[in-house]
Amino acid sequence: MGHKTPLYNEHVRHGAKIVDFAGWDMPLHYGSQIEEHRQVRADAGMFDVSHMTVSDVTGARALEYLRRMFANDAGRLDAGKALYTCMLNEDGGVIDDLIVYRIDDQRYRLITNAATRDKDLDWLGRHAAGFGIALEPHRDYALVAVQGPNARDKVHSVLKDATARAALAGLGVFRSTQLGQMFVSRTGYTGEDGYEILLPATQAPGFWNALYEAGVKPVGLGARDTLRLEAGMALYGSDMDETVSPLECGLAWTVAWNPPERAFIGRGRLEADRARPVRKTIGLVLKEGGVLRAHQPVYVGERVVGEITSGSFSPFLQCSVALARVDGGVTGECAVEVRGRRLPVRVVTPPFVRHGRSCIEEA
Repeated sequence: MGHKTPLYNEHVRHGAKIVDFAGWDMPLHYGSQIEEHRQVRADAGMFDVSHMTVSDVTGARALEYLRRMFANDAGRLDAGKALYTCMLNEDGGVIDDLIVYRIDDQRYRLITNAATRDKDLDWLGRHAAGFGIALEPHRDYALVAVQGPNARDKVHSVLKDATARAALAGLGVFRSTQLGQMFVSRTGYTGEDGYEILLPATQAPGFWNALYEAGVKPVGLGARDTLRLEAGMALYGSDMDETVSPLECGLAWTVAWNPPERAFIGRGRLEADRARPVRKTIGLVLKEGGVLRAHQPVYVGERVVGEITSGSFSPFLQCSVALARVDGGVTGECAVEVRGRRLPVRVVTPPFVRHGRSCIEEA
């Protein structure tokens, strides 16, 4: 068996199907992946994401260090602000995608992926010495994401302290705040509003059960994947890895080119790629029968121009959708080979769904 999160017993109690995920015993679903997906789109669902890696970076030169390490510019952060970014190798490939929070002038918090924990900490540690900063991974916390149109109200309802409720009611998108021992950010991975809540592991079961009593349903990894795909959000290991740059996986918007003198790792290769066509990520919608899956080839005429990186049936749109990486010059109509048949697909710009609404009707 793998590592167990502080909420493992609650997953078992709620009848979850447990699977191995990046060395962790995680809930795939609690009975119906589709119903859990719909619960998040229509109301509120909660995810145990305690397998994610939480690390603090502290020191007088912490900001200088992070501006070197990440493609996005941590210098844009004021206290409490969050920033989504990629950490790149020298060739511009994505080592990991993550969120960085500014706690104060000398302290920043990183949330990185579970499957990349060891290589992330090794890479961050190897570059830390010259900056005199401390890198401290935390192992005694749980992380709960509560997502959906009613998620914020339901979280507020389980907080007994009126000051805490007021603080969250005024919290802006991609901002964070410390409420006693809880660190709360208004972020997520579903295309819906909500919070990600970091709290001591010993307090997690009680908080989870309070949310459950307030009508927040538990949601597993299966629905988390279809929700993020509908929202057009990239998945590390599928849509990007160390051979893929942010310019190729739909994350060019996370690269801060200014100021030009900021020499973040991988910048030289990205600068070269800006000057010529590279691979790009597009959205695909399949209206007729069939399901789009990773690694299916994409065609323009008789020529293979790329492949699907993430694909699935969309419970919200009631059709199949996918992200595909294709040659930079591809425009117009495409087809995907599904079980030996080439099916025409509609090319769209992701996302497919955000905030409970289709984004492709006018695409």
